[in-house]
Amino acid sequence: MNVPALTTDQMITVDRLMIQEFAVSLEQMMENAGHNLADLARRMLGGALQQRSLAVLCGLGNNGGGGMVAARHLHNWGARVAVVLAGEASRLKDTPRHQWEILARMGLAQATPKLAEADLVIDALIGYGMHGEPRPPVARWIERMNAAQAPILSLDVPSGLDATTGAAGTSCVRATATLALALPKTGLLAPGAQDYVGELWLADIGVPPELYRRMGLGVVLAFAEASIVRLAERPQTAQGA
Repeated sequence: MNVPALTTDQMITVDRLMIQEFAVSLEQMMENAGHNLADLARRMLGGALQQRSLAVLCGLGNNGGGGMVAARHLHNWGARVAVVLAGEASRLKDTPRHQWEILARMGLAQATPKLAEADLVIDALIGYGMHGEPRPPVARWIERMNAAQAPILSLDVPSGLDATTGAAGTSCVRATATLALALPKTGLLAPGAQDYVGELWLADIGVPPELYRRMGLGVVLAFAEASIVRLAERPQTAQGA
């Protein structure tokens, strides 16, 4: 599949145009991301979720909100789900705060899950907008994830990996698989990033082809056959916008 890869600045443009020009809300994109994340988690566990244990580690931003959406779906599909919020709930952004309130009413929050006993750990700590090194408590959770040696599924970018350059922080998730959203980020394809990214997948969050054309990227039809696809070929760095 020949799809372009985006820098952080280009992905910021995609998100801005989605909201301002195409009237696709952040809530819609977050729901699409989280549902696809849950679907890939289910695939990684063989399809049946009853009696399977998952830990979902969520940051305070929109990436964390996608993890919260996934946790809700996985619970509804029969899995045992423990959700960690890496920070104070009072610091959540508005949209992920709403998702956290849903989980709280469902009784899914759990401060100290046993990561080593999880069948799968979902990393939704830091998204593509990371700048600098991960700081506590996020850095501590990254180290705990890696030490647990359970399979890890990262949302969009492994936490601690620069989405544009692919440089790994001192604390960086070593994912079994990464589910990139909309289009892969250039850092996921950088030399040396493979050890952190694992298998690279791509998920549809509802970006219309007209948006990509506006950015000078041409027509991107990555999801003509499925809303989640595995990227076996190296995408090209996008030159537009």
